[in-house]
Amino acid sequence: MKPQSPPGARRTELMVLCLCFSVIVFDGYDLIVYGATLPALLQHEAWGLTPASAGAIGSYALVGMLAGALIAGAVTDLIGRRKVLLFGVTGFSLAMVGCALAPDATLFGVFRLLAGLGLGGVMPTAIALTAEYSAPHRRSLNNALMFSGYSVGGVLAAVLALSLMPTYGFRLMYWLGAVPLLLVPVLMRALPESLAFLVAKGRDAEAARTAERLGVALPEPGEQQGPRRSGISTLMSKRYLVPALLFALTSFLGLLLVYGLNTWLPQIMKSAGYPLTSSLLFLVVLNVGAIVGTILVAPIGDRVGMRPVTLAAFLAAAVSIYLLSVPSSAPVMYALVAVAGFGTVGTQILVNAYVAMHFPAEVRATALGWTLGIGRVGAIIGPTFGGILMSSGANAAWNFYAFAIPAAVGALVVLLLPRRGAASGARLQARAEQAA
Repeated sequence: MKPQSPPGARRTELMVLCLCFSVIVFDGYDLIVYGATLPALLQHEAWGLTPASAGAIGSYALVGMLAGALIAGAVTDLIGRRKVLLFGVTGFSLAMVGCALAPDATLFGVFRLLAGLGLGGVMPTAIALTAEYSAPHRRSLNNALMFSGYSVGGVLAAVLALSLMPTYGFRLMYWLGAVPLLLVPVLMRALPESLAFLVAKGRDAEAARTAERLGVALPEPGEQQGPRRSGISTLMSKRYLVPALLFALTSFLGLLLVYGLNTWLPQIMKSAGYPLTSSLLFLVVLNVGAIVGTILVAPIGDRVGMRPVTLAAFLAAAVSIYLLSVPSSAPVMYALVAVAGFGTVGTQILVNAYVAMHFPAEVRATALGWTLGIGRVGAIIGPTFGGILMSSGANAAWNFYAFAIPAAVGALVVLLLPRRGAASGARLQARAEQAA
């Protein structure tokens, strides 16, 4: 029987889910818009970009995300998850204005780097808040629904590029990235602070008032209590260190695939002979596949565990990307791209849910920040790696082989991940101690 929740818990769960989804939509748009505008940027003669230099600029935002995720993972223990999210949304939106106004490629790259700082802090914080306010039996599904906003943003970027960029140019696409500034007042008013953060900081009265206002239960003592060390020191303890390293490696491979393909898929398809409009349509299909596939598979993870579904997603990526190297009809090609979307973007969504379900609430945001932060090294390599491949003159099939191999390695790493979450273990231990 599923546990009964307080009367207002479901309403709060949906509110947090919708707010975090909205943030991640713009997060995804601001990241994937670079891949959607890349063909136009390469044709912008005033900037003189080459595939290699464009790949480097594509990595700048991801360097910023690496720093932003690691900073957020540490700072969230000091100022709370709500403020980290607000600062992140404001920061990446203002940086997108800078991208729209940039007079040359150098300043454009600087503003992409600054945008990455804000984007890097938003993702782990949104995942942690969604997981915390979700009922345990819906945690994986809600994470998939929330993080599908990333792919919705990617679809939005590609569709708008198809319809607006031929007439208005690439700069309008970056102006649209400033729209989240309108969301900030709504977040300030409606987004609650993490109860786990309040309890961990000893602000028990504030936590009780917040829980009463939201109609939710306070965190169980077994989940939240213990030595009040910093999140980083707890994560680096003997109990969590090995899982943290394995999850970081898994995220490294997943994000290499996500950002490598989202940056270079339109250009890869264009070089294979598809017109610009068709190549952008592949980007739409990639992200639609991620949305549909992940939402269908995530509930299975709630029932059978995250390891088998994450393994299946990596294998789907490896097989579909490899098969894209073989000439086939358009319907088959679109179907393979959709499966690749689930196996790349969808895999990272599942990895994020896996982390959120494995680690207990008091260290969850830090674990997500660490996993995504170290994983950003793969994200940084992805666009640069794709640019080097495109510049190398290698056989076109190697553009696909080069991304199928990391997916296969990712499947092997998943086999090393723990079956049972540390969060579940902590609860069982606490119940045993209470019984004794």
